[in-house]
Amino acid sequence: QVQLVESGGGLVQAGGSLRLSCAASGRISSINTMGWYRQAPGKQRDLVAAITSGAFANYADSVKGRFTISRDKNTVYLQMNSLKPEDTAVYYCNADIRRLFGATFSTYWGQGTQVTVSS
Repeated sequence: QVQLVESGGGLVQAGGSLRLSCAASGRISSINTMGWYRQAPGKQRDLVAAITSGAFANYADSVKGRFTISRDKNTVYLQMNSLKPEDTAVYYCNADIRRLFGATFSTYWGQGTQVTVSS
């Protein structure tokens, strides 16, 4: 069993900061790319940021310069600064994981954590 468990969401005023964490656990052999997606009510789930096992990161244009993704072993972080009301969404962690004794990578998702930015 592989799990992704997120933490760190909450309510913050515009201009504030939050840090999200997502820890992968279970019988894991290796993890390739880890990332964060978000989904606002009535909208599709979109990529926010992703980071490869080699620490190469890419960001959605809307968050460049404000958000920073990082990872440490099986945990990925999203530091969110200068938050705006339009950043309000449920944030989901995502990871490409090869299970112990597995031959291929599969994509796993966390349960989501709510981020609300008030104006």
